[in-house]
Amino acid sequence: MNKQLHRLAEHLHGELHTDELHRRLYATDASIYRELPLAVAYPKHKADIITLIRFARENRTSLIPRSAGTSLAGQCVGSGIVVDISRYMTDILEINAAEGWVRVQPGVIRDQLNLALKPHGLFFGPNTSTANRCMLGGMVGNNSCGTTSIVYGSTRDHVLALDTVLSDGSEARFEALSPAQFDEKRKAGGLEGQLYRQVYEALAPPDVQAEIRAQFPKPGIHRRNTGYAVDILLESNVFTPGGSDFNFCKLLAGSEGTLAFTTEITLHVDPLPAPHEVVLCAHFDTLTECLEAVVVAMQHRPTACEMMDKLVLDCTKSNLEQAKNRFFIEGDPAGVLMIEFRGQTPEEAAEKAAALVADFRNRRFGYAYPVVKGAQSKKVWDLRSAGLGVLSNLPGDAKGVACIEDTAVEVADLPAYIADFDAMMAGFGQRSVYYAHAGAGELHLRPILDLKKERDRRHLRGISAAMAQLVKKYNGSLSGEHGDGRVRAEFIPRMIGEKNYELLRRIKSAWDPDGMFNPGKIVDAAPMDTALRYEAEPPEKHIDTVLDFSESGGILRAAEKCNGSGDCRRLDFSGGTMCPSYRATRAEKDTTRARANALREFLTHSEKSNAFDHRELYDVLDLCLSCKGCSSECPSNVDMSSMKAEFLHQYYKSNGVPFRARVFANIAGLNRLGAYFPAITNFFMGNAVTGGLLKQMLGVAPQRSLPALHRTTLRCWFERHGRKLQPAAPEKGRVYFFCDEFTDYNDTAIGIKAVQLLTRLGYRVEMPAHPESGRAAISKGLLLKARDLAIQNVGIFKNRVSDEKPLLGIEPSAILSFRDEYPRLVPENEREAAKTLGRNALLVEEFLAREIQKGNISAASFTKTARKVLLHGHCHQKALAGVEASAWALGLPENYTVEVIPSGCCGMAGSFGYEAEHYAVSMQIGELVLFPALRKAAGDALVAAPGTSCRHQIADGTGRKALHPVEVLYEALLPG
Repeated sequence: MNKQLHRLAEHLHGELHTDELHRRLYATDASIYRELPLAVAYPKHKADIITLIRFARENRTSLIPRSAGTSLAGQCVGSGIVVDISRYMTDILEINAAEGWVRVQPGVIRDQLNLALKPHGLFFGPNTSTANRCMLGGMVGNNSCGTTSIVYGSTRDHVLALDTVLSDGSEARFEALSPAQFDEKRKAGGLEGQLYRQVYEALAPPDVQAEIRAQFPKPGIHRRNTGYAVDILLESNVFTPGGSDFNFCKLLAGSEGTLAFTTEITLHVDPLPAPHEVVLCAHFDTLTECLEAVVVAMQHRPTACEMMDKLVLDCTKSNLEQAKNRFFIEGDPAGVLMIEFRGQTPEEAAEKAAALVADFRNRRFGYAYPVVKGAQSKKVWDLRSAGLGVLSNLPGDAKGVACIEDTAVEVADLPAYIADFDAMMAGFGQRSVYYAHAGAGELHLRPILDLKKERDRRHLRGISAAMAQLVKKYNGSLSGEHGDGRVRAEFIPRMIGEKNYELLRRIKSAWDPDGMFNPGKIVDAAPMDTALRYEAEPPEKHIDTVLDFSESGGILRAAEKCNGSGDCRRLDFSGGTMCPSYRATRAEKDTTRARANALREFLTHSEKSNAFDHRELYDVLDLCLSCKGCSSECPSNVDMSSMKAEFLHQYYKSNGVPFRARVFANIAGLNRLGAYFPAITNFFMGNAVTGGLLKQMLGVAPQRSLPALHRTTLRCWFERHGRKLQPAAPEKGRVYFFCDEFTDYNDTAIGIKAVQLLTRLGYRVEMPAHPESGRAAISKGLLLKARDLAIQNVGIFKNRVSDEKPLLGIEPSAILSFRDEYPRLVPENEREAAKTLGRNALLVEEFLAREIQKGNISAASFTKTARKVLLHGHCHQKALAGVEASAWALGLPENYTVEVIPSGCCGMAGSFGYEAEHYAVSMQIGELVLFPALRKAAGDALVAAPGTSCRHQIADGTGRKALHPVEVLYEALLPG
């Protein structure tokens, strides 16, 4: 097969990967399954799809279509060729605003489409929790619904036409047909004509129609994805007088790529919803009361009605990003309903919410009814969308498992259904998670199971089988929106009856006689408890690490926290920082998910004595910028920055420390030597000949300028002048200043202004002797060096620093090491001291913002001149502290206007952007948001960036000089 695959690669305009790394990265999706594929293809266009289909037919293999890979039922897992359309087939081809439709390729992201539609006053309604990275091809394949389905229905309701390639390699366009047009199609030749004849012969008999209507889910359940949608086809005017025109798109939507390969999608789009929204967040003491309240809420016709239970809400407490979004939670509710109302005015929306609150009070439902308005409402929905990801934060190996999470019943049946469900779960000695689409009669119910244990694997099957029986009792749908895939397909016969199941098998055979398209999904599936992601009763692996991963149960479990939800695939339009290299390359290999998958795969299955000693791991982690975006933005808190540092340390044990890594990790020591003769050092680094040789020797991009040394060090300046500085009266307090290695040698002028600023504002600054921060050593994986430095710094400051006398720093990556890595580097008996120290280690701007809040600093000390300031936050600052303090401090001068650039990582990331092999990606990342924003900005606007590497990147990428926030504030001080 290798020879055939090689020939296939030569005939594709896109890419084909057969290497071990890609196969392992694509062995899982967001489900519980794992299966190594034969290869991974990135097609560029329809011609590549046709080539792949012909190859699969000739070589009797299969194709597994995939977009963002967020499927929960195992739809994207298989042994054939995974065909990932998310990298290249991403164009919005046509928008027809007058007729209300859009034509797209399958790799267009749902939220990206809506950004393009907004200027036309239109949007695509179905809204999944993954809408900022899921793609239209996947939404069609799974018939996705989301939070707005009670108004806008499912994806199936919006699909007008699909351009496809059939299993014989022929092309076919499916769209609405009148009965006469349908009859014409039946007379056509080829596979397409055969499909129309087959469906008519299969569905026309009255007994077949009666069996479908008797066995399929209740028509009132609009969320129904069980099997192929033959019940929907029966509603067409070919079979039901007065029905809508026949459209095979109704069948293909929800078919999970098992019937044809979609290359273009034409969708109906709606006018934008009413512009003003409020979200009523009703709190309940019991789940029963919460579910009974859903029936009442739906009588008020909200635009969304979602639920989160206590278990999910508790998981959000430990997530750095989602903890901020819990602002509306009062007390400790058993469940919260998030109920959205919209109106043409804020008052209209608020009146609708008030009417429901009054109804709840009259019925004694709930105990708190906060109403969230305006921009704050987005935080409510962000919290709700994080539901899947935060469940990975449950301690230990037992997690909320997606196996029965997609059932739907009529809303009126929901309370009784859940009561039966609770009784069923009690019989298994299990508890469950409850969240999601209560208003649509669908709750995502997840048993807490450890699939590494045989007992819980038996429960997986037992609970799933019992659930199928329970759903059938209410004539519900076993799948509401996530699809059957592998996890539910086994139970379809009992849900729709054996006769109907055989009908589905005949349909599959007609469309795909060789079983080429995504086999084993919906029909002819393997047992649902086979090919699971984790092995049963695996031997316990103890991996010694320098960094402490005990909070996750070790580094392997830290990687296993990734559940595959793909939040790291968000692009720049959706904000945030992670994952900058993926945003530049659009390659799955460069996502946090891929890196976590690779670590899990090789640490689990490696037979080497050093499980980290795999070149594949080095390759997949190479473009990780250690930005720390994932540590806060990933709902599962997958901290890839720490895992990369640990990996490099372990990898170097077997392969040696590269010369460049050793140089960069010891840059402080080299700068210390160079600082004896800074002018000579700068001459040799800056001129074309010796500087060029140095760059070549270190593998530094020739386009980069090496950071120059200041004529003195901050430490020397402070020794001569710092102690003479008297704070402005009255003295407001004392602070320690951390003289990090970047400020000490390169950004000395900024450090001087920081000390002078603090002194002028009334604070006495002290600078004890201390070593460097160790940031460079951490980023390069020299963790033993970093550990020694952490131990020294904690020892120096732990008994000095307090809330009243904090430790302040200039460079975010250095001072925030106290908060992030130090507690995980020092010995166990020093960890609590390190954590306490970390809480009082602040960026200068954090300290200033705190003092402004206390009233100790006011605008009276600063100029009244008007200036605009553009602020780019440092990645570590965004992840661990936030940019709000910097923005607030910069806005202290009365007429300073601060605009936070919605940029992610700048692309420099310490030494990353200096390295020759990373230069192009580094600049691509800068070009996503940051560089264009600065080029558009007025020339007299000030640019502020706390990070030293960010300031260098801005200079190299735009030619603009960026200032540290303390420089901006120092220059704004009034004389005195």
